Amino acid sequence: MALIASILRVSLTSADPAVLAAFYRDVLGFSDAAVVRQPASEYGLDGGQATAHRLRLGAQEIELVGFDFPGAPYPATRTSHDAIFQHMALITPDMNAALARLRTGGGWSPISRDGVPVQLPASSGGATAFKFRDPEGHPLEILQFPPDAVPPVWQARAATPLLGIDHTAIAVADAAESRAFYGPLGFSVSAHSVNRGPEQDRLDAAEAVDVAVYGLAPPQTTPHLELLAYARPALRAGHARPNDVACTRTVLHAAHGIVPPGDRLRHDPDGHTILLVED
Repeated sequence: MALIASILRVSLTSADPAVLAAFYRDVLGFSDAAVVRQPASEYGLDGGQATAHRLRLGAQEIELVGFDFPGAPYPATRTSHDAIFQHMALITPDMNAALARLRTGGGWSPISRDGVPVQLPASSGGATAFKFRDPEGHPLEILQFPPDAVPPVWQARAATPLLGIDHTAIAVADAAESRAFYGPLGFSVSAHSVNRGPEQDRLDAAEAVDVAVYGLAPPQTTPHLELLAYARPALRAGHARPNDVACTRTVLHAAHGIVPPGDRLRHDPDGHTILLVED
């Protein structure tokens, strides 16, 4: 029996969740879901409380978590091949419309070179993609599938600039070791590609990129998890504490009664945080 039923939400530490929530609402089209106040220990931090602003985009949910005792801001020097890297891919049916809406807001910064989207080659899936950072530094991606390759889950959505969250992707040092960690949780490999070439270099703003991408599917279709195993450039070591802005958690909906109370918070081989909940 799989330990998890789904990815429930993606959880980002925020320096100011109320202000950042306004960016996600006004610029990216998220809507408010709830504000939850609970002990910071629920997120692995001793002392104080945490306030989580939960937001929805389509059928998917995120939370922006602020702590009574804040940690460090997102590092000023950051890349797509940092061990702390974790992004969300936001699906659009119209890249031009999505970027037009993004450009109505301020504070964000591009990752992709020249601030323009990149059409990836067929060997990398053929999608058009654009990476950027929100005003606090969290990495995000806007993704448009080729017209003849739109997954069924995204075909019947209302025509809005951003439809929902397709996946969350993490940079890993050893794909086999990561797959061995996520397998017992209920994830299985659903897709695999090796992305390289000038298009990937522009997307990641790096040189001679060579990255193996593994799609890991939980029992539900989306959002799913992606492993980004960079052969080049080499993965840069790093660590984020629960209250550091660079800390992002993948919150998994666990099967009822199967997770011991003291085993809800876990870390994968590269230090990415997993939170198992039953709500």
